[in-house]
Amino acid sequence: MIRVLFLLLATCVYVAPAMAAERVISIGGSVTEIVYMLEQEERLVGRDTTSSFPPEAESLPDVGYKRALSPEGVLSLDPDLVLAEEGSGPHETIAVLENARVRFVTVPTGYGAEAIRAKIEVVSDALGVPDRGRQLADRIESELEAAVAAASTDRPARVLFILSMQGGRIMAGGRDTSADGIIRLAGAENAMTGFTGYKPLTDEAVIATAPDVILMMERAMAGDDAGGNHGIDNDALFNHPGLAATPAAERQAVVRIDGLLLLGFGPRTPEAVRALTSALADFDEAG
Repeated sequence: MIRVLFLLLATCVYVAPAMAAERVISIGGSVTEIVYMLEQEERLVGRDTTSSFPPEAESLPDVGYKRALSPEGVLSLDPDLVLAEEGSGPHETIAVLENARVRFVTVPTGYGAEAIRAKIEVVSDALGVPDRGRQLADRIESELEAAVAAASTDRPARVLFILSMQGGRIMAGGRDTSADGIIRLAGAENAMTGFTGYKPLTDEAVIATAPDVILMMERAMAGDDAGGNHGIDNDALFNHPGLAATPAAERQAVVRIDGLLLLGFGPRTPEAVRALTSALADFDEAG
């Protein structure tokens, strides 16, 4: 009798383990990179427009830009888990997905080592591979510490990040942006700290920043809000009435780096820091 009661009690308290998500949609370039770095890409059934690295990710079905997701496009892939960078949406789409009992996990964003670790751990926990996540986070953190230490300098360059030049107006990166974060990690100084976010500048404001170097994306992140004209050549760039009088124009100092690498703040951020540091050092040596 006692044995029967024990079995009944054991049956009552047993909780079946959660089924691992096997049909995953990744929203956000850095999130997709993390899924691949965790070697869980075989579970991906879709991605968003900004997920362009590694190149094989682009062969996955595209559900659209991360901030303009349609519930029909996402649900058509029958996912059981959506991993999405913070800011993905709109809210109406997320509500529809949750009502359809699709697990939706928001991955926090940020512009430093702690933020990258948090991204990796949230993704790896959601995928049920926390140990792999901790190992990856430890490695990226170590690589980033080394890259930042190597970037340290007594003469930080003043860097102006230009997101776009639509209609001749310069859209620049201020505080609390991914551009500000990567500039500081590379041992440089953001020339535009008078505001937060990305804002258009007057020509007078551009002149006042007196940047040593212009930083731009080699190509825009797919679907980025600014659109932009990142194919602008140096002559057109430095003939701009605001930039023509700056030290950067005098030295023809412009650095162009792939947008997702530069601003993604994912596993490749140590590579981005090294690339920017190296480019700034070249201009510094050239005087």
